Amino acid sequence: MKPGFEFGATDDFGYNIAKDPVHLRDLHATILHCLGIDHERFTFKFRGLNVKLTGVEEAHVVKGVLA
Repeated sequence: MKPGFEFGATDDFGYNIAKDPVHLRDLHATILHCLGIDHERFTFKFRGLNVKLTGVEEAHVVKGVLA
C-alpha cells in the first residue's frame, strides 16, 4: 500500500462520496490480495456454512491504492 495516500474524495461535510467510491467488499479483497490470499477462494466456517469474507457479490481489488 502507498503510505500517506488518500483515495477518493468526500463532500465538504465528509458525509457523501464525491469521487472514487470503494465498497467494503472491495477493501477486503484488496487487503486479502496484499496478504497473498485469493479472495475468490478464501472461505471460513460460520454457523455451519462456508462464507466468503467478500460476500456473495463480485469483489474487485482496488489497484489505485497499491504501490
